[in-house]
Amino acid sequence: MRSVFVDSGGFFALLVPEDACHKGAVALFRRADDEHWDLVTTNLVVVETYALLLARTRAGRRNAIAFLDHFDQSACRVERSRGSDEDAATRLVRAHEDKTYSLCDATSFMVMERLGISDAIAFDRHCREYGRLTVL
Repeated sequence: MRSVFVDSGGFFALLVPEDACHKGAVALFRRADDEHWDLVTTNLVVVETYALLLARTRAGRRNAIAFLDHFDQSACRVERSRGSDEDAATRLVRAHEDKTYSLCDATSFMVMERLGISDAIAFDRHCREYGRLTVL
């Protein structure tokens, strides 16, 4: 089974029809369902997605709560970040002085490496800049 990481941008694009990447996200999640991908995210991405929906959508709180309600029933598995993931992420953001990864992004990269996941549903430049992932 193909394991694919879902970043907050993937969730946001899927859930916000006005987002420029919405159609692409719908197609990817449909493909994931059709091909039975093992979708994985982190607890930090869930928190970040909630915050994005809350702050950047017209019906912020309603959308953010709907995400949590839907997420509870989704097939996406939440991998909790470990202290070692967070320590490695901090080292990564310090070492990559030319990048603007968020600590959430960097922790996601470390979790993906730990789990052996190299594919991601993401729409921001950070996953591409990291260079070790295939952004679908």
